[in-house]
Amino acid sequence: MILSDFFQQHPQAAIGFSGGVDSAYLAYCAKKYAQNMLAIYYKSEFQPEFEFKDAKRFCTQHGIPLKILYGSVLNDDTIIDNPKNRCYYCKQRIFSAIQKEALTQGFPILLDGTNASDEVNDRPGMLALKELHVISPLRLCGLTKKDIRLLSKEAGLFTWDKPSYACLATRIPTGMKITGELLHAIESCENILFSMGFSDFRVRVRDGYALLQVTESDYPKASASLDHIQQAFAAYFPKVVLDTQVR
Repeated sequence: MILSDFFQQHPQAAIGFSGGVDSAYLAYCAKKYAQNMLAIYYKSEFQPEFEFKDAKRFCTQHGIPLKILYGSVLNDDTIIDNPKNRCYYCKQRIFSAIQKEALTQGFPILLDGTNASDEVNDRPGMLALKELHVISPLRLCGLTKKDIRLLSKEAGLFTWDKPSYACLATRIPTGMKITGELLHAIESCENILFSMGFSDFRVRVRDGYALLQVTESDYPKASASLDHIQQAFAAYFPKVVLDTQVR
């Protein structure tokens, strides 16, 4: 199956939209091939502001109708306790809200951007999507992340080379309580790294320090800049350690 055929079979569809590489390409194709579509973005404390801005910019550029839902995940004790399967509860909460909005807007099915190279068996969030009967057209069409980047580049989408960016909660170790203060510290430090010219990295919380993960190509720069990074992070973390295991 190809995406144009999928949208002929499902001409009315809503998309759980994040603004990342996969959901952006899916939304672009839905706009191109479906009779009617809607991108739905759920803005919570787990989504950084730059992702939110990218999502809005993408939809504006391509004439994609966008519905923004605002919600909090920090009032859910199961989520903020951060168990091993936290992603299941978070995805269930967010996509339940998106699905409710989709049905309210008259869309019978809800799609997401899971692709053919995603390991669905090892991701608790995928179980929540399955329970909610969310359909993943990119996966059904056999499109891998590499395929989607290439097709996005050919289509002129600015997201084609955007690094994968998991939600901010993934920076916090399992079992450590998630707080608004921690999320703010992580996002602030990652914004600092963006301003320094880094683009693919993670600032991970550890007990008493921040663990910085960068790509192999950025490792020499990060190592040389570590003192400066330490000073810039000082308001949020007392110590920064550069992970020798690159991304």
